[in-house]
Parts: sequence; structure tokens; C-alpha cells
Amino acid sequence: MQYRVRHNTRFRYSSPVSESVMKLRMCPPDQGTQRCLEFKITLEPSVPLNTYLDHSENRIHLFDIPTYHRQLDILIESLVAIDPMPPLPESLGMDGWAAVDEATRTEDFWEFLLPTPLTEPTPLLRTLAEELGADRGQDPLSVLRRINTGIYHSFQYTPDSTQVDSPIDHALAQRQGVCQDFTHIMLTLVRSLGIPCRYVSGYLFHRTGGESQDRSAVDAMHAWVEAYLPPLGWVGFDPTNNMPARERHIRVAVGRDYVDVAPTRGVFKGKAESELSVAVQVYEANIVLPPEPLHKVMPFSPQAVAVMEAEWEALLHQQQQQQQQ
Repeated sequence: MQYRVRHNTRFRYSSPVSESVMKLRMCPPDQGTQRCLEFKITLEPSVPLNTYLDHSENRIHLFDIPTYHRQLDILIESLVAIDPMPPLPESLGMDGWAAVDEATRTEDFWEFLLPTPLTEPTPLLRTLAEELGADRGQDPLSVLRRINTGIYHSFQYTPDSTQVDSPIDHALAQRQGVCQDFTHIMLTLVRSLGIPCRYVSGYLFHRTGGESQDRSAVDAMHAWVEAYLPPLGWVGFDPTNNMPARERHIRVAVGRDYVDVAPTRGVFKGKAESELSVAVQVYEANIVLPPEPLHKVMPFSPQAVAVMEAEWEALLHQQQQQQQQ
């Protein structure tokens, strides 16, 4: 299948700002059965882009807008091809645990086994683990299927019930959340079993009509889990929609949690209130994209604002030190 993606991000500021420095993680990689055939970034105000790969081989685009501006528009246009994936086996057998343990003796997977601030085990998480039977009582693949399905049935999908940087206890206490929450919860459960797993950000192509049972948002990015299972490699699971991540899942970036893969991350100079709005469209390549939809407003959480301010202060301090040298 081939998909066209149009992702428009808009930042509005209550007063003029300058020195906007921003990183984008929005480029679908060539990886596995996925190939990025076309990729284009359009910025307004228009400035040059620099690009590099981070340690997880995510493609990062970096830019700096030195002039004053009250709005920043980022338009991403991609054409992605995803080939059919081989079917998963029914089971890996109980010997699969020995293969997982052998793989994790190397340093290659350590960062995907350790907890992060957004994937820290808590008493509520341990209660959920007992409810779902998230233990080594079955082979690794069967356990992952059980956890994936258990999260789907245990939580309501409720937009705007949490923030992208909310701790897992927010969703666990309410038994509701969105794809980021379900992904963080599954990461925490799976890592507790000694299986390396990583956060994946990307897009989901939603089928239309009666065959679609997707409960994730159509007009936003999506998130799911990839777990490392020898000899299969990285295997994707989508707890939001109770399915494996297959040909409809368009991978963009991977990391330990959402912080590692945030599509936009930056700072600016100036005292202004910020408002973020996003519009996402994913269509089969042979279908003409309809007019761009209205932007969905996504206000920054207090935690996100604090992180941005801290990053800006660190950047300013670094610039001052360089000027003194």
C-alpha cells in the first residue's frame, strides 16, 4: 500500500517572538517493509533546514527563525509505501523467554528495558498487571497479545482526558486516556517482564465505512509499542485499537517514551502565550486529498511550558558562554 500524509502544525503567539529554534521528528524512515518515497517540509516564515540522525536513527530536521513573528506554520507532506508483512506465528513456545533473556544480556537493548519518568512502575500499574495476568505464565508473544487486548478492554478512549506528558497514573486512576497513555502503560508492563520495548510515533490509516473499528483519532498522530522478540525482531502492538501494528501503521520515530519522539520540540525568545493547533490527513496514494481540515487546538500543558522555558534558559546560557570565549 502507498499512503499520502499531510501534517500541518501551527503555533500562534500572543505577542511577537524571535529566535525560534525547533527540532522536527516527522520524517517516515526507510525501515523494514516501509519506504519513504517523497518527503517535503514547508515553513512559514521560510528558513533553511539542517538535518541529521539521532542515536535511534530518527531523522531530525532543525531550524532557527531569528526574526520576529507571531505565527509559525509547518507543513509536512509524505508519500510512504508499506509492503505486506509476514504473518505472526501463533506462539514462540516457552523457550522464547530464554531467547529474550539471552538477547538482553548485551547493551543493545538496555535503554528499552529501563523505566523513564513516563514509564515508571506504580502501585496502580502493579494492580493492572495482576488483573491482566501480565507475567511469564505463557510464551512471550502470547503474553504481549494478552496485554495488548487487556489494555484495550480495560480503558476507555477519551480525547483530551490527559496530556501527552501525563504520568501513567492519570490514565490508570481514571481508566481512560488516549494512545500515548495506553502506549506508556504497555511499555511499563512489558519492560517489567524483561522484554525490550520502545515507543513508536506515527500515523494510522483509518479505513472508512462499516469495516473500521479504530477508536484512535483520525486527525492526529498515533502511538504504539514495538517489542523485541527473537527471532522475529521488533514486533508492533497497538493497544489503542487491539491489533498488531501492520500495513496501516506508518512509522515516524522510535524512542523510550513520548519525550524521545515528540514531533516538534523547541524554544523561542520573548514573553508570549503559545497556542498549538494540528491538522493531519492520511489517505491512500491514489485518492486526491480533500481540502485541509480545521486545525485541532492543542494548548500546551503547564509541564510542557516549564520544559520549554527551561530549555530556552539553557540555550541562552550556552549562547552567552560562547560569546564570552
